[in-house]
Amino acid sequence: MNSQQARVGSGLYIMLFSVHGLLRGSDMELGRDADTGGQIQYVVELAKALSNHPRIRKVDLVTRLIRAKGVDDSYAQPFERLTEKAQIVRIPFGPRRYLRKENLWPHLFALVDGAIAYLRQSGETPDIIHGHYADGGNAGAHLAKILGVPYIFTGHSLGRVKRLRLSEKSRSLENLDKRFNFPGRIEAEETSLDTASLVVVSSHQEIEEQYALYDHYDSSRMRVIPPGLDLTRFRAPNAAEGWPQYFEELKKFLRHPEKPMVLAIARPDERKNLATLVRAFGEAEELREMANLAIVSGNRESLEKLDPQSRKVLRNLMVLIDRYDLY
Repeated sequence: MNSQQARVGSGLYIMLFSVHGLLRGSDMELGRDADTGGQIQYVVELAKALSNHPRIRKVDLVTRLIRAKGVDDSYAQPFERLTEKAQIVRIPFGPRRYLRKENLWPHLFALVDGAIAYLRQSGETPDIIHGHYADGGNAGAHLAKILGVPYIFTGHSLGRVKRLRLSEKSRSLENLDKRFNFPGRIEAEETSLDTASLVVVSSHQEIEEQYALYDHYDSSRMRVIPPGLDLTRFRAPNAAEGWPQYFEELKKFLRHPEKPMVLAIARPDERKNLATLVRAFGEAEELREMANLAIVSGNRESLEKLDPQSRKVLRNLMVLIDRYDLY
């Protein structure tokens, strides 16, 4: 690309990488699996928010194009408009079928090649690349080095931390490394940290206790930006509107629907600690008298079709609900 091709118009062009999970601009399938969780929502909302900034002219959110049976056709569309200045760009790499993140690693350099081909075709070079999670971070870091542009990294969760936590419950580190590809993931995170001009984190605890475990740790390049909240999306219903439709669906499971509610929304993952919430509620007699407990945990047609970890979490919740007679 020559200098005239690389710069079109005024303002910054930002390219985001978030490559695993099922990512689209609306009707997110949050909780469908372990890879389609809060990070997916975060990066879409980030792309939209960045595009509203007057100094930014374009935002591309790069993810994986998936064309497979059992996956909605929306994930096979090369482009999806989010706002006037932001879009999702889906690049095919690896097998056509949907892959969980642990199986994407051998194909990430094909993503970099696809991103370069896309940029050549568009005739533009991003001013900033921002990689999310280890896989998107790895692809973004390599592309930033090739193009010679500044790079930002957000880990969301870190391999060294997850490996330490899981090792407390497992007898075999070898099995953990094979299942989660921790060596490759940690190497990718080191590459991202080494390349990044800026590392965005959600809390000081991440800086002081999590990223400090890495060889390329440099707290001077880290900034805390807590995840935001769109307050326009949340309000109490007024009398004329009545209760939302979802509450009508929920009421049939509640003996006293007029009581206030303890509400938890999280995908069925052991780290979300939903079992402890059920135990605490079940053992707090006064709280049980005062309130209802509602847990919204992912999407499923049947328990048997879930992955083993999600199935285990939901079965444990059902056992606890039975033990404390919370039906």
